[in-house]
Amino acid sequence: MATQTTASCTGSTLLQPISDIINLPVDQVNFVACQLFALLMAVWFRIYLHPSKTSPFIRHVVATLLGFYLALFCFGWYSLHFLVQSGLSYSVMVFAGLEHMHKYCFIVTLGYLISCQITRVYVFDYGMYSADFTGPMMVITQKITSLAFEIHDGLTKQEGQLTPSQKYLAIRRMPTLLEYLSYNCNFMGILAGPTCSYNDYMAFIEGTCYQPHHQENANGKENGKYKQSEPSSKNDVISKLCTCAISLGIYLSLCTLLPVEHSINDGFVSSTPFHLQVIYLYLAMLALRPKYYFVWTLADAINNAAGFGFNGYNKDGSPRWDLISNLRILDIEFATSFKMFLDNWNIQTALWLKRVCYERCRINPMAATFLLSAMWHGVYPGYYLTFLTGIAMTMAARAVRHNIRPYFQGSDSHKRIYDVMTWAGTQVAISYTVAPFVLLAVGPSLKFYRSWYYCLHLLCLLVVLALPVKSRRLQAKEQQDGLKDNQADHNSTDNNCNQKEKAT
Repeated sequence: MATQTTASCTGSTLLQPISDIINLPVDQVNFVACQLFALLMAVWFRIYLHPSKTSPFIRHVVATLLGFYLALFCFGWYSLHFLVQSGLSYSVMVFAGLEHMHKYCFIVTLGYLISCQITRVYVFDYGMYSADFTGPMMVITQKITSLAFEIHDGLTKQEGQLTPSQKYLAIRRMPTLLEYLSYNCNFMGILAGPTCSYNDYMAFIEGTCYQPHHQENANGKENGKYKQSEPSSKNDVISKLCTCAISLGIYLSLCTLLPVEHSINDGFVSSTPFHLQVIYLYLAMLALRPKYYFVWTLADAINNAAGFGFNGYNKDGSPRWDLISNLRILDIEFATSFKMFLDNWNIQTALWLKRVCYERCRINPMAATFLLSAMWHGVYPGYYLTFLTGIAMTMAARAVRHNIRPYFQGSDSHKRIYDVMTWAGTQVAISYTVAPFVLLAVGPSLKFYRSWYYCLHLLCLLVVLALPVKSRRLQAKEQQDGLKDNQADHNSTDNNCNQKEKAT
């Protein structure tokens, strides 16, 4: 397998002998080697280029140059796309008017990403699961578009027009070119992210990230106040590296034993009972997820080793290093709802979609968010089938939760029964939804759905029709109206009491 992908690798071939020995593509070996090198550089960066020892300018320069070096080693001349995409978007930010700059920047950045994805997929290597150059561009796209909206919020809107999280994220001045490139292409996140807010990154560079500030977590709740000290990330980094080792071992052991493609094999479909097909699909998806656990957890460890990612303290006083974490493994594997799974999977991307699309789209924000997610992921048809199915799953899950869940909240035993049933249903629904994402092409994806008789699609349709549920925005509006009515009643009661007191 390694020798077959050598010709398609545009990065360095220095590690080709190791690739041949372990029988993995050289681009994947380059990726892991560069991430391990970045981990060492992160430790060096925090110790020797600490904000107390050097200026933000030096930290920006070193972080950017190291990032470019890693990109060149992994992707060769294809890494020039990172500079072109960043340069075009920065030009739009500088020369376009502030009123519409964020929209133009969004179109240019996402359009350039999609054009590169089309070229890579339909010209070079359709269907290859290799470390391709569009992966880092996806993270850069998130950062650029987030930055554009945050600049727009900070320079064109009043405080009263912004939500609490938008106030915190708003940028009050245009970043310099060096700050912009450092934010997009620093060595800690150039290869695998995760994305982060510009203000958080600048606080890290300037050494103010341990001061009290507001930060919103994935569920929209505020974290507690921060202590005025600089905590160590050693324990968290070691823990995350252990998670990486376990995830990599599980993935390499099971990925060849439980391929998702086997679920559409004619012999398997015709000879295997349907309930065993369901179990096999769940196990195949379970064996696939550790690959993402490895990549995202390693990226998080690199940032933490550099001193980036501090998110306050736990109740026991231990520091939290999950500011830019991308997943919560236990919450994913034991998710009891479709929403709970999505909230804990690729967290930073979910926050990006929420801040850029869901909170700002006036017409059907849920559908627009799923569509944007599909476009951002790539141009394989399977991605669009997955996210279109995800819309139906989300609507059905909301209907079930609002209409059926209340009947199981009477006792602890009923709650446990409900949790077991919803866990099983969530895992099957996720596996069913994500199958085209793995199969990529239209033919295999529709073949898979035909083998399941489109059963979950039909079930979602019946649930949505039989159990209607109000949109979240309408519910929020009704709650606000209710609060206003209660406040009005309260004020009226107070006035009556005051009048009686005066009369007395």
